[in-house]
Order: sequence, then C-alpha cells, then structure tokens
Amino acid sequence: MSTFLDACARRPTPFTPAWLMRQAGRYQPEYRAIREKVSFIELCKSPELACEVTVLAAQQLNADAGIIFADILLVLDPLHIGFEFKADHGPKILKPIRTAAQVDAVAESIDPDESLGYVMEAIRQTRRALDVPLIGFAGAPFTLASYAIEGGGSKNYYETKKLMHADEGLWHALMTKLSRAITVYLNAQVRAGAQALQLFDSWVGCLSPADYERFVFPHVKSIFDGLDKSVPSIHFGTGNPALYPLMQRAGGDVIGVDWRVPLGGQWDQLGETAIMGNMDPAYLLAPRDVMFRAATQVLEQAAGRPGHIFNLGHGIMPEADPAQVRALIDHVHETSARLAEGR
Repeated sequence: MSTFLDACARRPTPFTPAWLMRQAGRYQPEYRAIREKVSFIELCKSPELACEVTVLAAQQLNADAGIIFADILLVLDPLHIGFEFKADHGPKILKPIRTAAQVDAVAESIDPDESLGYVMEAIRQTRRALDVPLIGFAGAPFTLASYAIEGGGSKNYYETKKLMHADEGLWHALMTKLSRAITVYLNAQVRAGAQALQLFDSWVGCLSPADYERFVFPHVKSIFDGLDKSVPSIHFGTGNPALYPLMQRAGGDVIGVDWRVPLGGQWDQLGETAIMGNMDPAYLLAPRDVMFRAATQVLEQAAGRPGHIFNLGHGIMPEADPAQVRALIDHVHETSARLAEGR
C-alpha cells in the first residue's frame, strides 16, 4: 500500500503524502518542448505522450501520486458538445448551449471505452510505467455545464445562472446528461487501471450554498453514489469554503480544499473525512524560506491527523520553477516525518 492510498483511507502514514494539481504542465521545460511539436489536444489524444508527461512529472517532483494527463472537456466530445483549444486563449465551445433544442441534442449516454479510448490506453500505459498510484479524473457537472453554456471561461457566470434560474427543468436535464456521462467515464478509468478518482469542480465557488444544494448537489451525489467503490474518490472545489459541508454530503472519501480557509478549522468542521490541501499556489513564486514556512503551517494545521494529503489549493502556475516545486514536496516529506516523530 502507498502513503497516498493510506491517507485516502485515513490510515496513519510515516510522512504526509503529497502530489500537486497540474503537476504536468507549462512550467516544465520538457513539457514545453513536447508542446512545440504537438498541439494540446494532440497531446491529450496520444496515449504515449500523455503517459510520458504524467510519469515525468511524478518522478521529477518525487510526488506520491500521478494524475493522468487529460482535460476535463474531453468528455464533452461524445456528448456532441463541440469545442476547440485556442493557443493562449484556452478552450472555446463552438456552439454555446442556451436553448432547449441544444440540450435535447446532447447525447443521452456515452461509451467511454470507444469514444475516449485514448484516455483509457494512456491510463493502462501509465500504470505500467509509474511506481506510485495513478489518479483518474473528470470535471464536475456544474463546471462542465458552465463551460458549455458560457462558451469558455467566465468571470461572472451570468449565462449559466440565467439558464439555471430561468428554466430549472432544462438545467436539470443538462446536468443529468452530464452527470451520467461523468459517472461512466470515471468508472471506465477505474477499469483501465486508475487507483483513485478526483472530481474537479473548479468553478462551483460562484454559487451560494442554497443554489448549490438546489441545482448541483443532487447531480454530484448521483455521481459519487454511482462510482466504483474499489478505489478512493476525491471531491475538489474552489472559491467558496461555505460549500465544503455540502460537498462532503454529496460524496467523496477525500475533500479537497483551497487556500481560502484554514485547513485545521475546516477539518474540525467536516469531521470524519480525509482532507487534501491547501497551500496557496502563489507561494511557489515566493522566496524558498517563505514557501517552506507556508507549507509547514499547513502541516501544523493538520496536526498529524491520519488522512491528510498535501496539495496546493489549486494548480501549479506556468511561472513556477520546477526546482522550487520539487523542493516543496521534499520539504513536506521531511518536515511531516520530523513532526510525526515528535508526537
């Protein structure tokens, strides 16, 4: 058993396991060299290259888990929601979903082994090459719905909330289709060899707790209820700490929290769960001693409780220095082991 999987199950570990969201990405010279030869979507759809960047990142950083290189929007393709990636402009939905006819045109179901088989093959290849556990993932239904409705990134999510409040039935119809696809997609990743799963709700923080409970909670709960229970699941959201109790109720063996809340106090509130987080990624750009102090504060907040997985409150930014990122994980390992010995 690994320290990462032990922590997911809230078993004691000799040190705090660590992995970082976006640990394969533009901050790495090796990743940038690959991207000079292929587009982002070509990288996602090449099992060999996806395996290469996944393994490289985990090994370079001495991380306690790898996460398969993919994108949360890939599942939209078999749902007949077209998208493209524009250089330096992020993803763009070709025809944003705003009408009942467009929701009706979204596929009722998908066959992930057929339509997303390249992700499954990347998982199989990575499992053979990686010596730490491999995490599979998907975007959560609210985040995917927001992309589909807004047409891309958004600062206010007005189009999403407009549809949500103007036609609740249409909203739930779209969320149901997305949730069904996400569930079968994640379970297919387990069959391919993923040893843990993470559901990313990166944009859900724009909602109030009341709106989350009414418009999102039932769909997220249906996903976690339908997941293969042979592997642990991580439920990650960012932007609004008031949502974490509801997210815990919706499901997940591990709750991932961002830097906007003290980890210790949030864990006290949630009670019996494993928790992942939660250093502000901006500390990667700070002087090394400042970054180390911030990481140590997170470890002290966890107070040696079984079930802590160190991570950032969100992903590594492109401006980070790979040596600084590796130093962070080494510091977490060494400091948490020393703190454990002192207890």
